[in-house]
Amino acid sequence: MKDLKHLTFFENVLLEANNDLVRTAQGNGRFAVGQVCSLIPEVLMNVPGCFSVRLRAPHIGSMEIGTYYMTSLSCEYCRAVLELAEEGGLQFLDGIIAPDACAMMNRCVENIERQNLCTKEHFFVDYSDVPMKSDETALKHYIKQMRIHVLEPLQSHLNVDVSDAALRKAVEEHNEVCRLITQIGEFRKEENPRISGYEFHIICAATYCGPKDLMAEPLRETLAELQTRIPDEKKAYRVRAVLVGSEIDDPDVIKLIEESGAMVVADRYCFGSFPGRQEIVLNDQEDALTQICRQYLEWGQCPRFMDTAKIVSRRAYVDQLAKEFHADGLIYQQIKFCDYWGYERAAANHLMNEEFGYPVLSIDRPYVIGSSGQLRTRVQAFVESIEFKKAQGVKN
Repeated sequence: MKDLKHLTFFENVLLEANNDLVRTAQGNGRFAVGQVCSLIPEVLMNVPGCFSVRLRAPHIGSMEIGTYYMTSLSCEYCRAVLELAEEGGLQFLDGIIAPDACAMMNRCVENIERQNLCTKEHFFVDYSDVPMKSDETALKHYIKQMRIHVLEPLQSHLNVDVSDAALRKAVEEHNEVCRLITQIGEFRKEENPRISGYEFHIICAATYCGPKDLMAEPLRETLAELQTRIPDEKKAYRVRAVLVGSEIDDPDVIKLIEESGAMVVADRYCFGSFPGRQEIVLNDQEDALTQICRQYLEWGQCPRFMDTAKIVSRRAYVDQLAKEFHADGLIYQQIKFCDYWGYERAAANHLMNEEFGYPVLSIDRPYVIGSSGQLRTRVQAFVESIEFKKAQGVKN
């Protein structure tokens, strides 16, 4: 297929945490607020005057210092982000807002704060307690936490507007990006898709890493380009898979999977489009904050939500995606030492196979995957097993 015009633009956004778009926005007087988890709605940090940056540690090498402060049994993503901060790679941040959701992530952010690794005079860190359920009591608590630990710190430390009107403007910009990402992702449903999972991941992940408004035009042009793009005559995949699990901000993960024969047709992971790129629907009867929080609780697919209804809905959600995108199997993955996804992955490995009938590959992986021969071999074996069963007429 012909190369996408703006793919290099999106690739460059992912090259470093302090990317060109971040520098451009800060050069225009806007503030960069670090985000470490989707349980803090990014749209709240995208009010006029500031923008969210989902923290990553691209191309990190040794994690010795991060490991020293957090031990070798901590999540590699958390250690990598701390390592980057120790190297001075997060000095551009004007603040970090973290949920009290993952103990390892909290230790990472606390180290950044206590070691004074971000030295801007107005730099601040705040933490919020986020619910583990999505009922009305949890919603009231969530709204209060987002007001006290997100909106009020933004206003007091950065002097930005956090009014209802400002939130609605942020939602409007957020929704435009979500619509474009959704429309681009729809092409993955085609029998011979005109966009690869690798290309889509780069485009989608980039939208988490800088100001939304600076990405809107390249996204619009990419959508227009895809509408007339002609795929190669020969399919670029052998089987179709839904990729589920923890943080994936490294395009090499998707690249390795697709080079092994499995096209990633749907992305249910942190930095993916499901459910992170759904539009937020607002009405005029309630304030914007209440509606934003309600929808984030309802969408939430993180295994930190431990009530039975959420556990059941997570499996049904993956089943729905697999059907909608015509997947042959599921790949559940987690970064090493991620507690929440470790439990979820272990359960799904059996339940999604036994109750829903999908072939399932279950893997844990390093944060920086490189050219892992072991993972490549496992994906290739998974692809071959699905092909063998298809040839034999076996459904599972």
